Amino acid sequence: MVQHPKFYYFDAGVYRTLRPKGPLDPAEEIDGAALETLVLQDIRALNAQLGLGYELYYWRTQDQKEVDFILYGERGLLAIEVKRSSRFRDADLAHLKAFLEDYPQAKGLLFYGGDKPYEFGEIRVLPLAAALPGLPALLERPGGPQGT
Repeated sequence: MVQHPKFYYFDAGVYRTLRPKGPLDPAEEIDGAALETLVLQDIRALNAQLGLGYELYYWRTQDQKEVDFILYGERGLLAIEVKRSSRFRDADLAHLKAFLEDYPQAKGLLFYGGDKPYEFGEIRVLPLAAALPGLPALLERPGGPQGT
């Protein structure tokens, strides 16, 4: 698995406070990174609190396909992509699909700002409003049939 360093602030609020804001800094870019940081905070906290034992990674190919979070451990291999948008497109699934082609034993999750869940094979698309409260179950049983 290719590992690349990726810097996140320890807290989404700190990130939003310290992030420069000006005419060349679109809100979408700032909000997207803040949302990723928030999801990372939750993953790290639950991983420690529940003793799940995942190692966290970031995945990117040479042609710049990337997945925000890769969780690897005895419970399995889980790829998580986070999108701020209230709608997702097929293109939003492309990087998860590429990861699953390389690692067919993995499960994929896409969290987005919309309100409807979907399933596409091994990829579950979940609204953030359901995904974040349901994150403990998603991490404890990544391949489980239960819905969130």
